[in-house]
Amino acid sequence: METAIKIFSGNAHRDLAARIAARVGIPLSSASVTKFPDGEISVTIEETVRGRDVFLVQPTGLKPNEYLMELLILTDAARRASAKRITAVMPFFAYARQDRKDRSRVPISAKLVANLLVAAGVDRVLTMDLHSPQIQGFFDIPVDHLFAAPLFVRYIRESMDSANLTVLAPDAGGLKAAYTFSKLIGSGLALAGKHRCTAEEVEAMEIVGDVSGRDCLLVDDMTTTAGTLCAAAGMAKANGAKSIRAIVSHCPITELGIERLKASPIEELITTDSLPQQPWDGFPITVLSIAELLGDAIKRIHGDETVSRLFEIHQGR
Repeated sequence: METAIKIFSGNAHRDLAARIAARVGIPLSSASVTKFPDGEISVTIEETVRGRDVFLVQPTGLKPNEYLMELLILTDAARRASAKRITAVMPFFAYARQDRKDRSRVPISAKLVANLLVAAGVDRVLTMDLHSPQIQGFFDIPVDHLFAAPLFVRYIRESMDSANLTVLAPDAGGLKAAYTFSKLIGSGLALAGKHRCTAEEVEAMEIVGDVSGRDCLLVDDMTTTAGTLCAAAGMAKANGAKSIRAIVSHCPITELGIERLKASPIEELITTDSLPQQPWDGFPITVLSIAELLGDAIKRIHGDETVSRLFEIHQGR
């Protein structure tokens, strides 16, 4: 298996790629991803991939346009070098929030990204916690959609008292995920209704459910400006919440988002390393690694085994 699998990384998150390769039990393969003086991306795969099962690790957040282009060019290089199969490992899938026409004369950018990946030569996609699960249907190739929930549930069980815990959905869109968390950890459930004023401003409306005297856990798939989280946290605090923490699968946070979190009642943000994270001065962040999850998925994909077992979470364990 060591010679059959090749794992490469673009510049988006080499540390994660190295940890994934270590989990698989092989070294990270060598590729040069640089820029020409005019800004064009230059890629050289520095070892043979002929007949190999190639996995390209490249989350496309933080610098979505640059990192997506790196992934496309890496794919083309591997395809032209006669790779047997190319899997794009995208822990964070950029443009996922642009998944439908919600008004006139706007693109469906997530579909465009899917088309670009297939056109470049990607045979399979491995991703995690898509903002819109229906994006899987934009592809005519297999998509393995993993979830970070097992990591979060394990952390919650080890560090929090579920008897006094209420999982709080920050908006209606997050209610299904919040319900799943509440069932798995045996906690209460509540919903914060919201009205979005602009792309950066969110006004919380009301809390549906009891949060008074409870430890609240906000659950969302991602946060950028933290407007939704902070609005919901403020409403929960006003309704008597004892403490408030937040879980997000992906954290492409902006400076505005960090400042909002520092000023909010949220005491801790728990996320994954789907994107590079650094400690935030003045605000506690806990980063759980998805390297084992992705590494195990790669081994199963290579061995033509099911990846569904990676989704399993057992109640009370």
